[in-house]
Amino acid sequence: MPFVGEILKHRSVSIVGLAKNAGKTECLNYIIKRLPLDYFSVAVTSIGIDGETTDQVTGTAKPEITVREGMFFATSEKHFRQKRPLSELYDVGEEDTALGRIVTAKALQEGKVLLSGPSSAVALKRWMRSLKDFGIDLILVDGALSRLSTASPAVSEAMVLSTGAAYSANIRELVGKTAFVVELIRLPLYVGGEPSVRVSSFSSLDAATLKGRRVVEVEGALTDRLLQLAKNALDEDGLELVVGDFTKVFCSQELYRAFVRRGGQISVRMKSELLAVCVNPKAPNGIVLDSDLLCRELSEKIGLPVYDIVKNDYEI
Repeated sequence: MPFVGEILKHRSVSIVGLAKNAGKTECLNYIIKRLPLDYFSVAVTSIGIDGETTDQVTGTAKPEITVREGMFFATSEKHFRQKRPLSELYDVGEEDTALGRIVTAKALQEGKVLLSGPSSAVALKRWMRSLKDFGIDLILVDGALSRLSTASPAVSEAMVLSTGAAYSANIRELVGKTAFVVELIRLPLYVGGEPSVRVSSFSSLDAATLKGRRVVEVEGALTDRLLQLAKNALDEDGLELVVGDFTKVFCSQELYRAFVRRGGQISVRMKSELLAVCVNPKAPNGIVLDSDLLCRELSEKIGLPVYDIVKNDYEI
């Protein structure tokens, strides 16, 4: 079953791009267009400003976000006034942002919107909880650039990943970098007992602190500095680092590989479900990758369907 059908099995799904112009908004529009709204209630928002016609960084044209009749959406007061289809206002949040309070409305007709929703994962979760009285079946979250926190299992149940030539113009490198992110998303759940020690990337640590430990809980981010210390502390019995979820891992692929090769392991307290990967073979600078080759090689690497949703008209 193609991934839009899989989305319907979840209460919340994040659409996350690995770089600007990786096709995230196209992916969101693709999903919205194919949802069965005659019996399914959907709400959509963004954790950044999205839906602009022109990218504010690159100056290139961007696809606008289209909401369908009956869909709920959340955006700032400024953007709600600026551009919206005929809508019924449901809620105005108390939290103020640089663009005003967050407005939740229901579209009474199809139209294009600017989405500038809650500005943090905490605020996003608060908004999601506020929808409990509206009978929402599915919440879609458009993640901002490099804000993988929206894909945290603490925020959304599942995710769709967008990648493409804007992330890397070399297919081999693009496949490798994307596959590494997928590998982190799939880190195993921790199923052991209570860790012997808890550490933070901000703590004053040395390898001796970790020496002889079997399981170490990492509070906050797992950085290269902390992973290097863990690698230096490895012995024949191995060492398992436990992080909150994959969005807390901020280490290089090279160091991660070296740690695992020496017998180290990283596991998570909460796990996201990756539903699909979408690709945009075109970059803003004019580079165009071979879409079929990219989809095939990436799919073989990660063992998941990979879609170029612009080129191909996939059906539910």
